[in-house]
Amino acid sequence: MSQIRIKSALVSVFYKDNLAPIIDLLKANNVTIYSTGGTQKFIEDQGAEVIPVEDLTSYPSIFGGRVKTLHPKIFGGILYRRDHEGDQGQASEFEIPSIDLVIVDLYPFEETVASGAAEQDIIEKIDIGGISLIRAAAKNYKDVLIVSTREQYASLENLLKEKEGSTDLTDRRRFAAEAFDISSHYDSAIFNYFNQEEGLDKFKVSERTGKQLRYGENPHQEGHFYGPLNELFDQLNGKELSYNNLVDIDAAVSLLEEFDDSETAFAILKHTNACGVAIGNSVKDAYLKAFAADTVSAFGGVLICNQTIDAAAAEELHKLFFEVLIAPNFDQDALDILKAKKNRVLLVKKQNLSTQKQYKNLLNGVIVQDRDLVTDKIEDFKLVTKKDATEEQKRALVFASKICKHTKSNTIILAKEGQLLASGVGQTSRVDALRQAIEKAKSFGFELKGAVMASDAFFPFPDCVEIASGEGIAAVIQPGGSIKDELSINFCDNNDMAMVFTGTRHFKH
Repeated sequence: MSQIRIKSALVSVFYKDNLAPIIDLLKANNVTIYSTGGTQKFIEDQGAEVIPVEDLTSYPSIFGGRVKTLHPKIFGGILYRRDHEGDQGQASEFEIPSIDLVIVDLYPFEETVASGAAEQDIIEKIDIGGISLIRAAAKNYKDVLIVSTREQYASLENLLKEKEGSTDLTDRRRFAAEAFDISSHYDSAIFNYFNQEEGLDKFKVSERTGKQLRYGENPHQEGHFYGPLNELFDQLNGKELSYNNLVDIDAAVSLLEEFDDSETAFAILKHTNACGVAIGNSVKDAYLKAFAADTVSAFGGVLICNQTIDAAAAEELHKLFFEVLIAPNFDQDALDILKAKKNRVLLVKKQNLSTQKQYKNLLNGVIVQDRDLVTDKIEDFKLVTKKDATEEQKRALVFASKICKHTKSNTIILAKEGQLLASGVGQTSRVDALRQAIEKAKSFGFELKGAVMASDAFFPFPDCVEIASGEGIAAVIQPGGSIKDELSINFCDNNDMAMVFTGTRHFKH
């Protein structure tokens, strides 16, 4: 039975906004409507006739509304197979009417949790009847159309108009798939709420918002993004974001959130690593200082600032080819300049990242960890050398450490206060990372005398501080913890260098 005319419907919803046009169409198509409580009154107020569920079941709503639709005449009317002779006989025997359309949504469990409500209020928002109706109608999609969220009202309205109150199997199967998406997401949210205390070693993540990307990391790979990206950004200009754009944007946002909004910070990233980071007196100043760190790698990069982009900065930025620019706002005259290139992506960042966990598929499973939310501060420093860093050097050490935390291991960061000079990234040896950074800094004309060095992990040997000393590096920040820490400490003491330990390693693989 592919084409089925809707003759009867069960409507019982929490959210009634935009439901009125549906009721008008059901009324116009002479559909028998069953309903409950507040929804029944809403439908009657639309001038449509309603049969209360209690009249159908001959049973009242009990336990404060906890039980009202859980009855064989309701679920039988949804679940019986219209082409099954035995089911037809039993439906007739027990006077079970067919229900061809079910419109039901779920109590707002996630919203109630997010509101900070008391546990008992949260528990009362665990829907029993609604979830059961959704699953029953979706299971019997060959005969029944299930509308499981107010987000589908517009689609249902169009369907009822176009097909004059009928549905076909393709419609019903599509709505059923969406219904199981709703139900599985709902159950995952409930489990994760309970598991905050129980700590069961189980992994459940559900994200209902998604989009297909042009391709994945490379053109031969398919790619998708799942998440409410529009909650984080408004896109003002440019082409669709790619897989690689999104990976770099994540790295850029994570890095710049290390910097306080009271300072003007700018970063340029390529392949998730910063090739330029600076703090300046203005956006233009910060950008030019960041750009100076690597004028080659900045080409085609992802740029981010924590202040409004003004015209002065836009004029400088417009000279560079870049993929994405992220900022909390753009002045109109800056937009006029930057929008001249139609593919240039301009994103307004509306809020900070709120995720606490990171996920990655490995081997035949998933690995999960807490995000690294530790930011090294001056008060965390443990001075291990005879010589202390100056106040300016301490600020530079904090600055370098923030960048180091967001750079692929093994990494070394060379910086002065408010400016990245160079980095060595993703090397198999920390010595190689340092040499890479030194060579890069020199190639862009930086003087390393008086600069500071940050390392994401401890030095197993004194070779890094020996090399750094030879270049005039004045102070070092590292987590410490090597059994040979004393070798590095002694070298610093003998060569007029300051070194502090933080006790926190910042590997990034």
